[in-house]
This record gives sequence, C-alpha cells and structure tokens, in this order.
Amino acid sequence: MRGSYDLHTHTLLSDGEMLPIELVRRASVLGYATLAIADHVDHSNLSEVIAAQQEVKEMAGEYGLTFLCGVEITHVPPACIPAVARRAREEGAEVVVVHGETVVEPVAAGTNRTACTCDDVDVLAHPGLISGRDARDAARRQIALEITSRAGHNRTNGHVAAVAREAGCILVVDSDAHGPHDLLPAGARRLVARGAGLSAAEARDSLGLNISSWLANRH
Repeated sequence: MRGSYDLHTHTLLSDGEMLPIELVRRASVLGYATLAIADHVDHSNLSEVIAAQQEVKEMAGEYGLTFLCGVEITHVPPACIPAVARRAREEGAEVVVVHGETVVEPVAAGTNRTACTCDDVDVLAHPGLISGRDARDAARRQIALEITSRAGHNRTNGHVAAVAREAGCILVVDSDAHGPHDLLPAGARRLVARGAGLSAAEARDSLGLNISSWLANRH
C-alpha cells in the first residue's frame, strides 16, 4: 500500500468540519492512496467513533482509496492510555494515534513516554520536544513519530525530525486536517517534510512509506 497517505484527520465525529465520507472524497480527489480518520477519543466516545467509521468503510472503497478506521487518544491521563489503546484495537481501530505533548496544549507530562512504550499505539502525533529516550523506545516498537502541517503543532517539527533521525524512528507526514482545505496535495507534503529538515531521500522514504506493510509488521 504505497502512495500518498494521511493517518491523522478529523471529522464531525469530533472537532472536524466534514462528514467522514466528504473527507474521504476530498482525499481521493487529491490522489491519496490511504486515509485514516483519527477522531479524538477517550473512554466516553471511543465505541461510537469506531462504529461510525465502520459504517462508511465500504462506501469509502468506492472512491478508490484504502480507508483505515482510526482514533486519536487525546488528553487521556498517561496511566490510562494503554487501556484505551487496547480497547480501541479490540473494537476495530486499525490505526491508533496518541495526541502527543505538543507545545501549544497542556498535554500531561508522561504522555509521550507512555505512547512510545505501548505496543497498541501506532503513531505519536505532534510529540513536541520529545526526548531521545522516548524516541528510541518508539523506534524499537516501530511506532511512528509525526511531522505535521498543523499550525502550532508544527513548531517543533525540526526537533522531532532530528531526534527521530538519531533514534532511527519511522516518520510519517500528516495534516491533522480539521477542515476541507487542510488536506495536503503532494507538493505541499514534500515541502512540509523538507521544511522539517529532512533530506530529499529522508522525505522520499517518509512520504512513500508502505503503510500496509508497516502496520502488518507491527501487528
């Protein structure tokens, strides 16, 4: 499963502006091969979000892309993240994202650490000033760190890229899209990757990540 992907997008199921199928359609028009919807969840809404996404999975295939059911575990106390991630996986989430310690929100200290040591987590989103220790743990588990185009969250992209390079982490480039104009065409995705300090080869590897192979190796 190669080609353009986005593993971190939002819909009306949380704080986004679009229905899931509209988001899928817009991504397909931009040429995406793989799209994950990762709406914000905690224990209170996890089941409903996953069930709603599963309702549109078959429809999404009509637009010629691979749709992955996902969640973004958001502002959950670090000690509770593994249980939420495990439940999400059991209920059908194909991509489990954790809302990392971005510098623009009061995310609880220890969130990055917990996410990077949890086998049920696939992506640590906008991890802020992530430590080398946490990045190395993520690398051992093939948990991807995110380079993001989202305003505010993207302030630490350069740090994330440098720490990930040193630790040998997988990097994914996502939009954290909330509205119709947040999804990135291919050229913009390359600019985000290169702007984070990735070399041309590193950007090519991250943007061309085989999502299905990576997820299969993890699970």
